[in-house]
Amino acid sequence: MSPQRATVRSRRSSPRVAVVGAAGPAGSAVASALVAAGFPVVAVDDRRGGAPGTWRVGDVAAPGGAALLAGAQVVVHVAAADDLEAALALTGPQRRAHAVRAARAVGTAARDAGAARLVVVTSAMVHGAAADNPVPLPDDAPVPADGGAGIVGDLVEVEATLAALAHAAGLPLTVLRPAALVGPGVDSMVTRHFEAPRLLEVRGARAARQFCHVDDLGTAVVTALTAGLDGPLGVGCEGWLDAGQTARLTRLRTVELPPAIAFGTAERLHRVGVLPMPAAELAFVVHPWVVSSQRLRAAGWAPTRTNADCLTELLALVAGRRAVAGRRVEGREAAAGAAGAAVALLGAAALVRRARARRPGPRRPTL
Repeated sequence: MSPQRATVRSRRSSPRVAVVGAAGPAGSAVASALVAAGFPVVAVDDRRGGAPGTWRVGDVAAPGGAALLAGAQVVVHVAAADDLEAALALTGPQRRAHAVRAARAVGTAARDAGAARLVVVTSAMVHGAAADNPVPLPDDAPVPADGGAGIVGDLVEVEATLAALAHAAGLPLTVLRPAALVGPGVDSMVTRHFEAPRLLEVRGARAARQFCHVDDLGTAVVTALTAGLDGPLGVGCEGWLDAGQTARLTRLRTVELPPAIAFGTAERLHRVGVLPMPAAELAFVVHPWVVSSQRLRAAGWAPTRTNADCLTELLALVAGRRAVAGRRVEGREAAAGAAGAAVALLGAAALVRRARARRPGPRRPTL
């Protein structure tokens, strides 16, 4: 189905769509795309954002929060990891509890509102990043039962919570899993990676970087609704960028480290509190987690940006920001992301080791 035909069809049926999390970059793009496609949209968040539609401000997880979704025929819960600073303002257990509580509230409220479909936006990170991942991953690639203690684990728990609620209520569930998000306001472990003075490469790793612009995520949600797609849907640009292409586009020098040093150092830094996220999440900037978007493409969706377009825009958006010694120079120091911090710290460690190797006399450990 062409985008034009999908728009005409959506205007005829016009189910009312509640977008939960509409104030964030991803949620705002989703709400905007739905409005542009002719859907009546109720934008829901604990603060008012710039997305079009009718706004209802409040916390869906608070007592009485179900009223925020009243009248919705479709509920879209945008749980995408696009605000790292806000995520790091909470401890890991606090963040996990909040994410699961919100998901449970959304699923329950959708059921009580009599919605006909539940949609959740998470991330392709739920598949995990591994050296032996297929490139690209199919839409139905497995998701580990335990995603770990970090943000990825939060998203795995959100999906599991909504899947259980949807199944019990007989609600169709659509799960969109975008590649690394890019767009105004997006702050993630991947965007922080490109704020560092060096790009980290792990020796022997197969770099394959894929992005998804928030505008393309928005039209992907539109396609999923108009085509009535159930189940998991990968969302990403066509193809991917290898290490050489990334280096040429960024013009950043790389630091290559053996896997044991890279991940071992990151684990020690996390253990002493320098890295706020588990070292395992460093894998998402060095190993592939590319998605095919096969089912969306078959339904007529196509991204408007390439990976190169997204990376170029990302670089412009983070220009002037730096993650130095694991922390951003600007803003709150505690907001350093796992990937950005790991790159800066591990890169600095590598440079120090090289410098000390040239000096005469006994060496001292860098970390």
